Amino acid sequence: MTQVPVKNGNLEFALKKFKQKVARDGVPSECKKREGYDKPGVKRRNAKKEGIKNARKRNRANRTNRD
Repeated sequence: MTQVPVKNGNLEFALKKFKQKVARDGVPSECKKREGYDKPGVKRRNAKKEGIKNARKRNRANRTNRD
C-alpha cells in the first residue's frame, strides 16, 4: 500500500506526491488493462499502433536534437 506523510498540514502536496507514486507503480494502466476483455487480434493491433506512435515520438525527438 502506498503511503505519503502529510507535512505541515499540506494536503495538496501530499495528494500530488501520492498520485505520482501510484502512477509510477502502474496502477492506472493496470486498471485500464483489466477493464474488459480484448481479443488477441485487438491486443496485437493496439500494440502495433502504440509501437508506431512511440517510433514517431522518438524520430521527432531525434530530429530536434540533431538540429
